[in-house]
Amino acid sequence: MQHSNLTTLPSQCYLGEGPLWIADLGCFFWVDIEKGNLHRYHLESEKLEIRHFPHRLAVVLEGQNGKLILGLDRKLVRYDWETEEIEELCEVEANEPLHRFNDGKVDAQGRIWIGTLSTLFTEGAGSLYRIGPDLRPEVQLKNLSISNGMAWTEDQKTFYFIDTPTRKIQEYSFAPETGKIGFRRIAVEIPEELGFPDGMSSDRDGMLWVAHYGGSGVYRWNPETGKLVDKIELPVPHVTSCCFGGENRDVMLITTAQENLAESDLKKYPKSGDVFLVKLEVGGFKANQASV
Repeated sequence: MQHSNLTTLPSQCYLGEGPLWIADLGCFFWVDIEKGNLHRYHLESEKLEIRHFPHRLAVVLEGQNGKLILGLDRKLVRYDWETEEIEELCEVEANEPLHRFNDGKVDAQGRIWIGTLSTLFTEGAGSLYRIGPDLRPEVQLKNLSISNGMAWTEDQKTFYFIDTPTRKIQEYSFAPETGKIGFRRIAVEIPEELGFPDGMSSDRDGMLWVAHYGGSGVYRWNPETGKLVDKIELPVPHVTSCCFGGENRDVMLITTAQENLAESDLKKYPKSGDVFLVKLEVGGFKANQASV
């Protein structure tokens, strides 16, 4: 299905990722991992602000008391947008200088779920961590290559997870009280010609919207049947992540990347690295706030 109401925000990220909507601020946030840039876009006024960090900035999440939680290299920090104060919370894989955080989400209980990868993309080098209010990172999944998209069902009983090179969306049982997960099945297998699954969001109909890196779009998958039900076509090859925002959470913000594109590709796809907004008929859920 073509979605004609596509708006481009020219942000020219090298590796745009991790979009987040914070309703209280009326703002979308996203990161440019390699450049260490944090973008804040006020939807109503269309004002875009950028903050720079001398790190690989992988993740932005909503914390307590108006603070942001950022994944800088392998450290989680609390960041105050107003004062620009940074407070270190915890670190993972301190003895692996080539590793960094990748995608992160917060569950309904406020626990942070965040994965790692090797910047050399070594197979099996990454892990998925769960970080609760005690700030002790606990490994949930090991031997991951590119720990990526995560989503929960509305009833919190099911957790979906993507390890990008596998081209699969895995389904796990999820225990809300403890945050314990158990592998159930492969919910979706992505055909090779559609690229690699990256970031992911669930909608109010229980479908999964998945950014396809090398697949020029965001694809809507039915995790019950494993079938493709819709697609947002984009004028760039490397689509990295998506999230729902806006007043009714029916505006999707989509991040993209310039990495792994030759000079000639960038000429052909000049909007690579930009961010796109699209109004959808179905909405998504409010992002959860971390308990820290």
